[in-house]
This record gives sequence, structure tokens and C-alpha cells, in this order.
Amino acid sequence: MELKQYWAVVRKRLWLIAVIVVLVTVAAGIKTTSTTPLYRANATLIVNQAPQIDGTYIVNQSTVATNILLINSYKEIIKSSAIMSKVNAEFPELNISINDLINHIQVSAASDSQVMNLSYTDTSYERAAKAVNAISIVFKAQIPQIMKIDNVTILNEANEQANASPININAGMNIVAGLLVSLLLAIGLVMLLEYLDQSYKTELDVESDLGLPVLASVMKMNENDRMRHGQSKQKVGEGKYATFN
Repeated sequence: MELKQYWAVVRKRLWLIAVIVVLVTVAAGIKTTSTTPLYRANATLIVNQAPQIDGTYIVNQSTVATNILLINSYKEIIKSSAIMSKVNAEFPELNISINDLINHIQVSAASDSQVMNLSYTDTSYERAAKAVNAISIVFKAQIPQIMKIDNVTILNEANEQANASPININAGMNIVAGLLVSLLLAIGLVMLLEYLDQSYKTELDVESDLGLPVLASVMKMNENDRMRHGQSKQKVGEGKYATFN
């Protein structure tokens, strides 16, 4: 089909497209307002194991490489019950179970980096910030006993008073996405309905499909057309004639 034909198909079922777009966009807005907001608080720390010579830490390339290889071990230690049980015991005001602490904490580290990022997700940003800070503090206190490492530094703590935005709610983006997706789906549905419709609507349909010219067409008549047509009929001999002598 040509572009004009595509536009004709869309225009013919424009009402259907409008209904689908409106319904999906409204549903996206309702879904956005009914979604429970989630907040994420972050803290960063570094674990730097280095040998001492005369009381001075010596850092070399081999030591850094070893520390990077141990990052995966630190990740598992942070998410272990050994750490989370201490957090639960030392910070009872959080009122967070050990399982929730384990499930809501995420630990990541950039490639070739000794810096670890701790992220805690909760329905309250203040509680998320307090939880991630508590986990960092407990890890720093417990890692010397677990891994015999005493050089842990908390680089950044989560700001418990920050005015954070939810990480799972973006009303504007959700509505725009719903509008665009529904528009594409509606146009696709209209094209599918047109493809499945095998009836002929106009003379152009017959000519383009069969490749034959239209010799005659039957026009659709309404009641007024039929009445006018009936009144115009006259029997033979009923007409008015003019005679000449």
C-alpha cells in the first residue's frame, strides 16, 4: 500500500486508536499512582589489606591485585548472616529482620577497583540510609576477626536526611511510555484488521485487487432517495404533450 492508503486505513479506524491510547495511558497513570515507592541509599567503603614494615603499610601492585581478587569474598561476607545478625542485634531500632537485611542489600564493585558500593532498598529512604550505614559499620568492625584485615575505611555514608526520590516511580516517563506503546499497538491492530478484512469497499479496491476496470456500480440509496425516485416515475401516456395543428 502507498502512504495515502495507509493514512486512509488509520483515519477509517481513528476512533479505535483513540480509545486504545486513552485507556492504556489512563491505566499507566493509575498504575504509577498505586505503586508503592521504593528508595535506595548508598554507602561506599574500601578494604585495603597491606603488609606492614616497621609499622608502616606498604602498598604495591601485588597487594592491590590481591585485594581486588578478594572483593568477591567481601561481597559474600557482607551479605552473610554473620554480619546481618550483628546488625540486627546492635541496631534494634531499625526493626528489620535478618532475612530482610540480606534480601535488600546489594554489593557491587567496579572492575579493577577496591572500592565497594553498598545499596539498600526500602519503602522508607531514612530507614534505608540507616540500614546501609549500620551494615557498613558492622562490616568494618567484624572483618578484622573474619579475614584478619584491619584496614577498612568507610568512604561515604548515606545521608539520612536527604530528600530522595523513589527509584521505581516516574509518572511522566510512565505516561509517555504508555502513550507511545499504546499508539504503536493500536496502529498495528488497525492494520491487522484491515488485512483480515477481505471485503471490497470501493471501486479502487476492486481495480487494485483484480486488475479489472469497474463497468458499473450500485449506489447506496436512503429513504429520501427512494421516495424521490418513485415520484419521478411516470406511466406511458401520463406526460404532458404539446400538439400543433
